[in-house]
Amino acid sequence: MISVIIPTLNRSDLLFTTLRSITKQSLPIDDFEILVIDNGSKDDTQKVVSNFQSSFRQLKYVQETNPGLHSGRHRGLAESKGDILVFADDDIEALPTWLEGIQESFENNDTGLVGGKNIPNYESQPPQWVDELWETYEEGRYITYFSLLDFGDAVKEINPHFVFGCNFAIRKNLLLQIKGFHPDGMPQSLIKFRGDGETHVATQVQELGFRTIYNPKASIKHWVPSSRMNMEYIQKRAFSEGITQSFIDTRKKKILERQVFPPSLFAKYIKEKISGFFLSDVRKQIRSSFRDGYNFHQSELKKDKDLLQWVLKDNYLTPSS
Repeated sequence: MISVIIPTLNRSDLLFTTLRSITKQSLPIDDFEILVIDNGSKDDTQKVVSNFQSSFRQLKYVQETNPGLHSGRHRGLAESKGDILVFADDDIEALPTWLEGIQESFENNDTGLVGGKNIPNYESQPPQWVDELWETYEEGRYITYFSLLDFGDAVKEINPHFVFGCNFAIRKNLLLQIKGFHPDGMPQSLIKFRGDGETHVATQVQELGFRTIYNPKASIKHWVPSSRMNMEYIQKRAFSEGITQSFIDTRKKKILERQVFPPSLFAKYIKEKISGFFLSDVRKQIRSSFRDGYNFHQSELKKDKDLLQWVLKDNYLTPSS
């Protein structure tokens, strides 16, 4: 059994497209269930889900009021019946072979994590500078800011950090062993509580010796709206990534650095992330926003002891205030 878990918040129109694409799966309908985890929507999300009840015998709508993407993911984990958990964003379109490819990839007991292509589904023609956001890896290319990835048309073992959260399949018992996800997307008013999300899970999968499989059959199209193809959005994402890096560094060191965001550390991180783009105006703005996010989080940690306790939590499976 596969459990498809879709956290959502006020995006019923996109959710409709996602659910419609899952009706076309090549995998037999009795081999999977769908859990839509509503994280406090005010639109007609529940109605959209109910419209698909006749298409899926195993479709469940669950309300989760505790804010944050990790809350929705963990509620789906708790409600799931499957041995394989497939976490998907509410703005994807699944290829017909999506779940079939995932099921096949887990036939090997050494496989812990599975992903596929995340193909861009642009609402409009992207600006030319979007091409600068593509980064190359030995297997292919990707854009972290839009969670896009294409590593070719062959099944292969890959680094687990290249399985993005919009298309993230993992063994249930392994995710429980890892103690779930760290905080990820948060409402803007709670942005300081953001963490490193599925990055933590990927790291643990690797350290525990499980294989990560890329299967092109397990692919999706990922919606990229026009409203995100601008520098304001990219800077916001870079700011959030700065918070994430501060979260990671603080958990590793368990204490805060006296100097906020050591320049040497920042320079090292930027070289690893965006080597070759130092002269680009786009990259300069990303670099500045990343630094601002990092410094913001470090400053908040010094002011808020509760935030520091949050960052150093052993796990985030249980709801918290």
